[in-house]
Amino acid sequence: MSEQIDKQIVWDLPVRVTHWLLVVLIAFSWWTSENDLLQWHTWSGYALLVLILFRVYWGLFGSTTARFGHFVRGPKVVWRYTSQLFSQSSKPVFGHNPLAGWSTVLLLGLVLTQVLLGLFSEDVDGLASGPLSYKVSYDTGRWAAETHEDFFNVLLAFITLHITAAFFYLLYKKINLISPMITGKTPVITTETNRIAPLWRAVFGFILASLFVWWLVY
Repeated sequence: MSEQIDKQIVWDLPVRVTHWLLVVLIAFSWWTSENDLLQWHTWSGYALLVLILFRVYWGLFGSTTARFGHFVRGPKVVWRYTSQLFSQSSKPVFGHNPLAGWSTVLLLGLVLTQVLLGLFSEDVDGLASGPLSYKVSYDTGRWAAETHEDFFNVLLAFITLHITAAFFYLLYKKINLISPMITGKTPVITTETNRIAPLWRAVFGFILASLFVWWLVY
C-alpha cells in the first residue's frame, strides 16, 4: 500500500489556465498563419494580448506565487542558484525558482513583442494589415510585418528551451514541474503559505484586459 504524500497548492487556477491557454493560442496562431486563415490569426493575436495583460495584472494582484515580487530575484540569487543547477541534491523551490522566474518574465515579453509587431504590420496589398498599421508609415508597417514573421523563430527557440528545461528537471533533478501546472498541487516542501487570491479578482482583471484590447483594436 503506497504512502499518501501531503500536498500543498502552489499554482492557483488563473495561473494554470493562463499557462495552458498560452500554449494553445501560440500553436493556433502558428497554424492559422501557415494556412492563411488571417482573420482567425488576428483574433488569436487579440486573445494572446488579453492573456499577457491579464498575467501582468495577476503578477501584481494575484496569489502569492503568481506575483512578480515572489519570483523575480536579483542577480546574486540567480547566480547562486545557477551555480548549483546541475546538482541533483538541490531542493525544490516553492513556486518559480530564480531562473524560471526570469524565464516567465522573458516569455511574457517575447509574446507581447510578437503580438505588438502583428498589430502594426502592413500587408503588401493592405488587405490583411494589423489594426494599428494606419498609425505608422508604410515602410514601418512592412518592417513590422517582416519582423513579426522572423521573430516567431526567436519565440519558438525559447519555447523549445522552456520544454527542455522542464524535462531536465523531471529526468535529471527528479523534480516534477509539469504536474503542479496541471493539478496546482506539489508535495509539501515548505511552511510558506500561498495566499490564494479570490476568483472575483481574476474575473475583474480578465474583463479589464479584454476591454482594453477591445478599445485598442476597434
